[in-house]
Amino acid sequence: MDNTFKASDVTKAFHPDGYRIDKTVSPLDFYTKWEISPEGIWTNPKPVSFHSMPQEGWYKEEK
Repeated sequence: MDNTFKASDVTKAFHPDGYRIDKTVSPLDFYTKWEISPEGIWTNPKPVSFHSMPQEGWYKEEK
């Protein structure tokens, strides 16, 4: 079963390509693109537009 969602259907989520959506923070930080190190650490976030992000394949964050 695929537990992924569309970008338009989430409030707080991440995408395996290094994107994050967090509509619970300042509007400038709603949509970000991160660098992912070989160790799996997310660093260096940059703001991006909603339309430049993948529109499907998002995992909701429960925290």
